[in-house]
Amino acid sequence: MHAARIGLAISAFTACFIQAQTNPLWHEQKIKNYLPHMTWPEVQDLLSRTDMVIIPVASIEEHGPQLPIGTDYLAGQERAKLIAQKTDVLVAPILLPGISPYHMEFPGTITLSHDTVQRVYFEAAQSLIRHGFRRFLILNSHGGNQVVSRYVADRINQETPAVAVELNEAVAPLLTRARPRQTQFDRHAGVGETSSGLYLFPNLVDMTKAGKNDLTLPDHLNKILPQVVEGDPTATEIFLAEGLKPKETRKHTSTREMTKTGVWSERDTREASADRGRDETESFVAAAVRFIERWKLLKPLEPLATRLGQ
Repeated sequence: MHAARIGLAISAFTACFIQAQTNPLWHEQKIKNYLPHMTWPEVQDLLSRTDMVIIPVASIEEHGPQLPIGTDYLAGQERAKLIAQKTDVLVAPILLPGISPYHMEFPGTITLSHDTVQRVYFEAAQSLIRHGFRRFLILNSHGGNQVVSRYVADRINQETPAVAVELNEAVAPLLTRARPRQTQFDRHAGVGETSSGLYLFPNLVDMTKAGKNDLTLPDHLNKILPQVVEGDPTATEIFLAEGLKPKETRKHTSTREMTKTGVWSERDTREASADRGRDETESFVAAAVRFIERWKLLKPLEPLATRLGQ
């Protein structure tokens, strides 16, 4: 008994000593199929089971006073990780910033040119193709990136042996959860995004800073806003073509010109809930897994040697 107590004491001392010698800020756990956490032999092993990779396309931009600047990056990355736990697919984050010039009047926002963004993602895809990945799921988590995300997917399809799809568009027909009927305009950093944050990265959401928001829109956009809320496709297309554009365009729709808080919503963000965030996330993840599994059935995995032309 005495020897056992001594052994336990030594073990406890050793554990404390080791902990004292390592980074006190490090709390991350290793995530399956998440490229930054993997070793090259683990990637090689994954390539024997799949040729699929999810590439989140993100942004670093203001998200109101209650959400972190990394909201879009974190949302896309965390959803991709959840998908990769249910079906074998690599998760490969490439960039933090995206295309966000209309948020630049809020400190902390970083924006890149369209050309820079598409070149970086395409060249990253070329690297993964060289290793044997052949199917790409481009997961855009920021509305301002949508055109570039489609362009990257098209470049992969037109210029390489790989095949790419935009995952949000691929998953849309498979979603089983109906969107709640809107009675007020709610988009960037609003109740929807805040709910997702409360579920996906709760300790980074500061609900003491959430609250009511006032919007100031150009008159012609303000007049069609009720039709946008009702889901009128023509009104929505016109509204989004003009809304959230850089101050330099003189459309008067940069974020700061429309909202003092950076929240592009008429709703009180205190209405957000982790339950809503969980429901929307689980619905998306389930639909993405169904799409991926169906793609695997429609096109079975080729041996790695064949993919590499050996």
